[in-house]
Amino acid sequence: MKLTDTHTHIYEAEFAEDIDEVISRLEANHISTVLLPNIDSTSIDNMHALADRRPDLFRCMMGLHPTNVNENYRNELDIVASWLEKRDYCAIGEIGIDLYWDQTFKSEQITAFEAQIEMALNHNLPIDIHCRNAFPETIDTLRKFKEKGVRGVFHSFTGTIEEAETIFGLGDFLLGINGIVTFKKAEIARTLEKISLEKILLETDAPYLAPVPHRGKRNESAYLLHIAEKVAEIKGISV
Repeated sequence: MKLTDTHTHIYEAEFAEDIDEVISRLEANHISTVLLPNIDSTSIDNMHALADRRPDLFRCMMGLHPTNVNENYRNELDIVASWLEKRDYCAIGEIGIDLYWDQTFKSEQITAFEAQIEMALNHNLPIDIHCRNAFPETIDTLRKFKEKGVRGVFHSFTGTIEEAETIFGLGDFLLGINGIVTFKKAEIARTLEKISLEKILLETDAPYLAPVPHRGKRNESAYLLHIAEKVAEIKGISV
């Protein structure tokens, strides 16, 4: 069995002291590919350094996270664009709209999202979407690019079947399912009963959102196996 953690930040400082053990544990849990989404210009060096240690295991994305969009976002987008010319990436991410913490730069987030979708189309890459408290805004933005073939994944999807169907109506999109699916009374567990496995990707979003039985602790890619087991349980199949 081979699993892919399609979204994890194990290049961050939380893993600096034990990254070798983290890698050993994820490989012991059948994970053979790990996708690393970028945050902003300050995270690029650490992400690349980890990926370059094990190019057989890690693949990088390039993008500007919506919560890191501020008055300097155009300079950040220039950095994203420059790296896309210098190195191969598996996706543009983590990008999108987040109106949960702060709406100060809402219009700038939307502009940055659109600009990075254009980059993805120009480089024939999928997008890795962060959407929090911004489903209508995210869908409205994506509709502008529907006829251009935009594709990708809604990372950390926790929505309803109606929201999933709206997403699928936009084109070739998948849903990233993480540790939230293991939480008691999680709505996404009921939603997944009605969604084809072909539309599901597994992710950890480490160090965040650790699944049961590690909820509340630092998450890591090895815990993807718990997520796979829960999805298999929901679908009534073996891992």
